[in-house]
Amino acid sequence: MYFSKSLIPILKNNPTEAKIKSHQLMLRIGMIKQSASGIYSWLPLGFKVMKKIEQIVREEQDNIGVQEMLMPTIQSSEIWKESGRYEDYGEEMLRITDRQNREMLYGPTNEELITDIFRNSIKSYKSLPQLLYHIQWKFRDELRPRFGIMRCREFYMKDAYSFDISDEEALFSYNKFFLSYLRTFKRLELSAIPMAADTGPIGGNLSHEFIILAETGESKIYTDKRIFDVQSDNTKINKKSLSELREKFEKFYAVTDEKYNKKEFDDKVPEEHRLNTKGIEVGHIFYFGDKYSKPMNASVDLQGKKEFVKMGSYGVGVSRLVGAIIEAKFDDKNEIMKWPISVAPYECAILPLINKNDKSNLEKAINLSNELSKNNIEFIIDDTDDNFSSKIKKFNLIGIPFQIMIGNKNDGTNFEFREVGQEPKSLPIDKIIEQIKINKK
Repeated sequence: MYFSKSLIPILKNNPTEAKIKSHQLMLRIGMIKQSASGIYSWLPLGFKVMKKIEQIVREEQDNIGVQEMLMPTIQSSEIWKESGRYEDYGEEMLRITDRQNREMLYGPTNEELITDIFRNSIKSYKSLPQLLYHIQWKFRDELRPRFGIMRCREFYMKDAYSFDISDEEALFSYNKFFLSYLRTFKRLELSAIPMAADTGPIGGNLSHEFIILAETGESKIYTDKRIFDVQSDNTKINKKSLSELREKFEKFYAVTDEKYNKKEFDDKVPEEHRLNTKGIEVGHIFYFGDKYSKPMNASVDLQGKKEFVKMGSYGVGVSRLVGAIIEAKFDDKNEIMKWPISVAPYECAILPLINKNDKSNLEKAINLSNELSKNNIEFIIDDTDDNFSSKIKKFNLIGIPFQIMIGNKNDGTNFEFREVGQEPKSLPIDKIIEQIKINKK
């Protein structure tokens, strides 16, 4: 891909309307463009990052046996009236009427719709558990959308749902998602801490938010700093291991502000381990038993007896994670972004110094890019006539993890190679490819 042919509309300065790092950067390097209040078009650079995050989320859901499906964005009001949430949900729900005068809504979440699908599809307890997910656009009519994609009205989300025969089996499903989320955020190079949280409009009596620390976060958090040392790498997917994993985390006080109790915090956490700060929610899981299955009559036959299934729901803000990674990784003082290589829009930027009457460096860049292609390394060539300083500054801002510079003094065998934010090294192409591949593992 050539930079000159890419839709990457870079601004010289931060937009005045953007107040936090992620909103500033995403507008400045042309990842998104606002189309209405709280609604954005995702331009190629932002879309590539979001789709890579989506794939990681998908893989980790698949790894615990969740089945992917796709539900529509528009739902009937009837199923929401059945559950009792149609009037209770509030003004965030966008209610519409079609030409037949039927009440419809743009789905803010999918508990009702997935329950309706389940009750019309599954009749026997032998078909349980059922774990289902989809990745779809949601709409919540925020009164004051702000902070770009971090608090917007239309967003891209993975939501999953579990159906089990008993509380014990349902908690096993809950714990599977607990582990899956820890693995997902680790692959995104985010330190996300599970914290006991309020269940809000979803309902139920068990809930965890996964929070990353950030001064720009809207969630206030209170935690024991020792929770950051808990490891989950060797956890096996069985009831005992997953239960022990949750116990390791829940041993330490960690709550959002809705659950905060000052006396409890002071009593349970030694002063030197207390952390009171802000964070960004990147995932939320809920267990709510038969809150939806009972009013919607979602049951199975258990040896001749009608049994209402036990349910949970599990959300990850896929589009929100783009902003969360920026908040965690962007050095706004030095204007340096470095995407985790797993989600970077390109893995390597080739920066040839091009003179109007001499295209030899561009030819070297093309030859070099052929070698990268053979090794499945994504690249972009900056074929503009900017000087090196401008090119480096531009790609430091965009955040492509690796840069290869081709200048007039290049001897054709070694190239200046640098990781964003690091000093350059002179390396042959095979060593450059080796270095990039090591980081991709």
